[in-house]
Amino acid sequence: MINLRNCLLSPLSLSLLCLMATASVHAEQNIDLPVAETTQNNNGVSQSNIATAAPSPFNFDDPNLDSNNNLGWINYLPRMIDATPTLFPEQSNQKLLPPTEQTEELSWIDRKQKSVRAWTDRTAQRIDGWFGETDPNKPATASLRILLDNDWDEHDGYEFKPRIRGKIDLPTLERRFSLVFGDDSLDNELDDNIAITNEHPAHQADKKVDGKRIREDNSSIALRWSQISKSLPFDLDADLGIRSGDDVYARLKAKKDWSLANDFSFHAEQIYRYGIDSEHYLRTNLELTHARPNEPFISNQFYLTYADEQDDDLTWDNRTYRQHQFFHENRFNYGIYTGGYYHNDQLRLNSWGPFVSWRQPIWREWFYVQGDLNYFDDQREDRDHYVRALVRLEALF
Repeated sequence: MINLRNCLLSPLSLSLLCLMATASVHAEQNIDLPVAETTQNNNGVSQSNIATAAPSPFNFDDPNLDSNNNLGWINYLPRMIDATPTLFPEQSNQKLLPPTEQTEELSWIDRKQKSVRAWTDRTAQRIDGWFGETDPNKPATASLRILLDNDWDEHDGYEFKPRIRGKIDLPTLERRFSLVFGDDSLDNELDDNIAITNEHPAHQADKKVDGKRIREDNSSIALRWSQISKSLPFDLDADLGIRSGDDVYARLKAKKDWSLANDFSFHAEQIYRYGIDSEHYLRTNLELTHARPNEPFISNQFYLTYADEQDDDLTWDNRTYRQHQFFHENRFNYGIYTGGYYHNDQLRLNSWGPFVSWRQPIWREWFYVQGDLNYFDDQREDRDHYVRALVRLEALF
């Protein structure tokens, strides 16, 4: 029987223990460096002959791998993937669209986008003035995201959900405070989350547009205190606000990055929120990435969620994928998803399958389109693998 208390232990600690264990096992292996033999050719020129075989992605004694702080067998997974043939073009960061400064007067839509940006900045400066004397050399600024999510599958049909998220920096408060508003569930995701997800589905499955849910999800507003203490070994933000109309809440978010050997990096986030109505909410985000300059990278994103509002004790999601970039701000990834739950002392795999995703700016550098195509099953709903398509339109101001 699985103990719920043990399941609530930080997955970060478990992951680090696994990484340390594999690293210690691999460190105990003796790796013999090749010996260089110097010979003379017919012209009297010295040559070095190194007695090594051609590099192989399956060579577990390759001395080119950094043996200090390594990750054991995990080091060889990228080499195995790189050994497979590919039809995709090389990585590129070439810009295909002109900068916003050159397009903001070209059309009615461009002028509207410019006016919204100006309005948000004026609003930010007015709010900043409520907290003290403002500095004209350091004016308050604001950012705004407007998202239109479209979701379709053969079982639940079509659902449309507009979402908004904004942030107002308040420099009069020592640049540590900001005002955040809109759909707060977007902040529960990793910054580079690859999937179009929705923590709050429609109240009624037969509704294409759930107006009540849309209003509740986009009505959050909070004061955020960033970088609470520089003495902490991680970044910590604290929110105090109201969500879903009348749910007063407090929220903490801690995150940290580690640079590991052999082009690996590790990112961890821990979120805790308590609301008067929603009560306890905890989410752990973990990301292990292998990235080399100007090459596609490999990553694994894992999420573990506990919430008093959800039916299951715990839910988990995992995406292992490879990502390419063919031009500036483009993102193309494909991989395998697994997800499940822990409930009534039972740990279950509920869904798995392949996915592919494409994201890019289109027409203007402030307007993005993203398309996700999933082929997952759902064992709890007794559904075999089926196609699900999601499209997101996103405008930045």
